[in-house]
Amino acid sequence: MRRAAETGQFDFAGAVDAEVTAQDRNLIAGIAAYRRHAWRRDLPVPPTIWTEGSARILDYGTGPNGQPVLFVPSLINRAYVFDLRQGGSAMRWLAAHGVRPLLLDWGAPTEAERAFTLTDYVAGRLERALIATNRALGRGPVLAGYCMGGLLAVAAAQRRPDLVNGLVLLAVPWDFHSPDASRARMTAQTLGFLEPLLDLHGVLPVDFLQALFALLDPWSIGEKYRRFALMDHDGEAALSFVAMEDWLNDGVPLAAPVARACLSEWYGENAPARLQWRIAGDVVDPGQVMQSAFVAIPSRDRLVPPESARALAACLPHAMVHEPHAGHIGMVAGPRAATQLWRPLLGWLQGLC
Repeated sequence: MRRAAETGQFDFAGAVDAEVTAQDRNLIAGIAAYRRHAWRRDLPVPPTIWTEGSARILDYGTGPNGQPVLFVPSLINRAYVFDLRQGGSAMRWLAAHGVRPLLLDWGAPTEAERAFTLTDYVAGRLERALIATNRALGRGPVLAGYCMGGLLAVAAAQRRPDLVNGLVLLAVPWDFHSPDASRARMTAQTLGFLEPLLDLHGVLPVDFLQALFALLDPWSIGEKYRRFALMDHDGEAALSFVAMEDWLNDGVPLAAPVARACLSEWYGENAPARLQWRIAGDVVDPGQVMQSAFVAIPSRDRLVPPESARALAACLPHAMVHEPHAGHIGMVAGPRAATQLWRPLLGWLQGLC
C-alpha cells in the first residue's frame, strides 16, 4: 500500500494524529503551567459582625450610609469568589463605590451541620443571618444570591420580606430540566451510586462534587487548560485564570441531606420550576416575592444554562434582567467583571435609594 504522500491524497489519519498530539501537548503544558504558577491569594480579612456554627458574616463596608448588600454564595464553594484577588474583588470594588457589602461565608459543615437540610440553612441559618444584619445596621439589606445561593435567597426573601429590601440573583438555576431534561435526570441518577458514601461520611466530599460538575460539561476542562497553555502567564488573563482555578479546587463538602435534595428534588423532579420545592413545609414561589430584583444571566454559562435562569426571572413580579456576554464565574470574578456585572449592579442598587 502506497503512502498518501505518494498518491497525492490528503492523509486524514495523519492529520488527526498530529492534531491529537498537539492538543495533548497543550493540555499537559497548561496543567503543568498552572501547577507551578507563582500567584497566591493574599488579601486582608475584613471584620466579622456575626458568627454561628461554621458560618460568619464579613463586613467590607467603610461607612454606615452605604446600601447594605448581603451576598450569599453556594454551599459547595468558598465565599471568597466575591473577594478573589487584588483588582478582582467585587466586594472591595462595591465598597469603594459607596455600597456596604457583606459576605455570608458558610464555612465547611461541622459534625452537627452534616445533618442540616435545606430548611435548616434557609429558615434557620440564613434567616438568623438576616436578623443579625438588620440589628447591626439598623435596616434590611439587599439579598444577593449566587448560583445555589440564589435559590436559598429566593426562599428567604419570600419567607421574611420584612428583613430583605431587594433581591439580586446571579446565575441562579430554576428550571433544572431546561434545556436538556435528560442530562438533568442523568445527574440525578448518580445519587444511587453516592448513597453509600453519604451514609459513611455524612457529606458529599469535594472530589465527588467536582466529578459531578465535570459530567455537566466534560470537554470544558481540557479546553480551558489548552487555552491557558497559550497565554502570557504573567498577563492579566492568566492571573485571573489561576485565581479562579484555585477557588474552584478549594471546594466545600455538602451536607448529605442537602446533597440528596439537590440531586433528587432539583435535578430529578425539577421541583423548583414545578412549584413543588418546599422550605419549612411551604412551597417556594418566586411569584410571591414582591421586592425589586436584579437578575444577572450570563449568556455563556455552561453550568447554569441561560434558559434555566430565565425561567426564574419570568416568575418574579419586579425583575430587571441583565444578560452579560460572560461565563458562570467570569461574570462575577473575571477580568471584565467590573463592566459585565459590578457596574450594572451598582447602577441598579443606586436606583433603589
